[in-house]
Amino acid sequence: MSVPRIRALIAATVAAGALAGCGAVAASSEKAPLPVAEQAAEPAAASGSADPGAAAPVVVPASLKFKGKTLDGKSFDAATMAGKPTILWFWAPWCATCASEAMSIADLRDEYAGRLNILGIAGMGNNKDMHEFVSDLEVGAVPHLDDEPGRLWKKFGVTEQSTYVILDRAGKVVVSSYLDDLQLTTKVKSLVA
Repeated sequence: MSVPRIRALIAATVAAGALAGCGAVAASSEKAPLPVAEQAAEPAAASGSADPGAAAPVVVPASLKFKGKTLDGKSFDAATMAGKPTILWFWAPWCATCASEAMSIADLRDEYAGRLNILGIAGMGNNKDMHEFVSDLEVGAVPHLDDEPGRLWKKFGVTEQSTYVILDRAGKVVVSSYLDDLQLTTKVKSLVA
């Protein structure tokens, strides 16, 4: 998808007042929020170090116990994001609302680098279109998973794009919905502060 086409989609979306999200339903309409039992944290592994000055072992919550493939086909383990607030941004490459959120995602990544994880989870499109979306909207500094089959969308009960699933430091889901830029920024500030 070309930059002019994406800009036209953004303009059409804003003009139509589509601030509540694109609203298209994912392949599965089954909405099952992450069970509380799955949000409980478990130690990733025993540290094996008796040194009292050593850092405590990282605790990987159930919400971050998933793996996927990046848009380039590389393996990604979400356990690497444990211990920091995390934004899971569920988007589709044809979604104008998702395109309008790209600048906010890039800005948050720059402002909170090292203190906040952001992971794009693309679905409802093909890999070529996902690559074009990331390239055209300049959000390549954020890792993105290709979830064309919707496995992670189902895991988190996401039934439409654009949806944010925001996790606190302990991995507890604190938001699972569409947020406008102000709501997203406010939530991030409260979690990172």
